[in-house]
Amino acid sequence: MPRLIYAALLLLSLIWGGSFYFIKILLHDFGPWSIAFLRSSFGLVVVLLIMLIFKRPFGFRAIPWPAMFIMAMINTALPWALIGFSEQHLTSSMASILNATTPVWTIIVGILFFRGKSNGMQWVGIGVATIGLLILLGVRPGALLSINGIGLLGMMTSTFCYAVGSQLSKRLSLRGCSMYQITYGTLLSSTIFSGVLAFSTESITWPHLSSMDNVPNMIGLGMFGSGFAYILFYYMVEKGSAEFASMVTYLVPSTALIWGAVLLNETIHWNMLVGLVVILLGVFVASRKPRTAASLEPHGAPTR
Repeated sequence: MPRLIYAALLLLSLIWGGSFYFIKILLHDFGPWSIAFLRSSFGLVVVLLIMLIFKRPFGFRAIPWPAMFIMAMINTALPWALIGFSEQHLTSSMASILNATTPVWTIIVGILFFRGKSNGMQWVGIGVATIGLLILLGVRPGALLSINGIGLLGMMTSTFCYAVGSQLSKRLSLRGCSMYQITYGTLLSSTIFSGVLAFSTESITWPHLSSMDNVPNMIGLGMFGSGFAYILFYYMVEKGSAEFASMVTYLVPSTALIWGAVLLNETIHWNMLVGLVVILLGVFVASRKPRTAASLEPHGAPTR
């Protein structure tokens, strides 16, 4: 895999690390489906502007829209709404922790439903990253027992959706869709799906939309957390694998702590720094391929 993919991984973790904070703040004035709609629509505007500026072809007719809509519903609209729902019952930091189960789900879903193959390096890397996550968060035995059950179920369902969606996105890429087409197709489909549910089940008012307390959070969550972030995510899926791209969820709790220190003056303890180093090591190990497989794979072939 190209070295640039690791820079994309770190940048994406920084962007998504702040998303849980933005969601928590926006829940004061918006429902889960409304937040998913705002996030999708703001992100769509960014992606369309980037494609126009860099003159990237849209290829609207070439996109398999039924498959794209299903993938967007599973990988974007539904999990984003579920995260908002879960954060009504959980803290934003706890939601980011539970979100880190996505890589394990991605491998399991790939094996069970997409004829995927795992290797020892992936499982070792996930194990190392999990240990780093526990060190970083200082998780105590029995801590999970205190988690709200509804919030836990919501986050587990959202991570399962992410796992299925990331596998589907790799298949769409193999069918000839560029990462830009997948990004704007996903966000357009998600905007339509979540918008229908938001306007039919929740209330979106102009005072809340125009509030200067909400506008920066909508920009941070939508334009950066969706627009720029999804281009980075699908770049990693295209150049690497769905499993590697999902490893970003291990870094998100780390960057969420960094944002907390910068924005909320929260203290960073030694275990957070040690945990971050261990997590980075785990991500690196999981992205490595066995030498035998690497030597047999043709140059340029897509990885799994």
